[in-house]
Amino acid sequence: MAEPIKSGGEGGRGGGRSFGRGPRRSRGTPEGGTEMFSATGEKMAEVSEKVVFINRSSKVVKGGPRFSFSALIVVGDKQGRVGVGLGKAGEVADAIRKGGEVAKTQMTPISLKDHTIPHEIETRYCGAHILLRPASPGTGVIAGKTVRAVLESVGIRDVLSKSLGSKNPANVVKATLGALKQLRLREQIYASRGLEIKRPAKPPVTAAAAAAPAPGAASTPIPPVTPLAAPEAGLPPTN
Repeated sequence: MAEPIKSGGEGGRGGGRSFGRGPRRSRGTPEGGTEMFSATGEKMAEVSEKVVFINRSSKVVKGGPRFSFSALIVVGDKQGRVGVGLGKAGEVADAIRKGGEVAKTQMTPISLKDHTIPHEIETRYCGAHILLRPASPGTGVIAGKTVRAVLESVGIRDVLSKSLGSKNPANVVKATLGALKQLRLREQIYASRGLEIKRPAKPPVTAAAAAAPAPGAASTPIPPVTPLAAPEAGLPPTN
């Protein structure tokens, strides 16, 4: 007589199967981030993708209108590298994927000072006019949604910005990226001119300054105060 089949066995969903579904595939990092690897196989910094704008265009043919989509994507590692790409396809998902691939191939390094920009910059691209100014820590990213997408992808946390021209997302993104590419640190400017950065010289130490006690050192002890003698007998006490 055959043995009955055991149900609810381990490793399967029932029926006594000894095999399971296996490990599930990774669905990528949250918030649209992806992992990149260098040519040597080393893991690079996580790259985040942001969709800035999606445009739909239609073409009327004999069978009816045909739609196509274009997606403007900004990619950055939040450590000083950013890229912009435009993808076109018949579906929105394909357009976003193509735009992300193009942006990753066009990532460029940006010169930053801590978490802000080193100096003020103003640039134009077609009708777009962008102004960027450095800000103190804790200010945050003061910018619109289009400029903010580029600045946050680079890794900037404190900056002041103003859009003075066209509101076209494509032109605004390219103007912002052009402004970031023009940023230069003081060390880079001096190196390009063949100069050395002169450090401020320390003031000379005088004899009086050398003899003075160092800050925080113990001061000279104050001698104790001698108490007054007791009044003699028969004399009224003095106030």
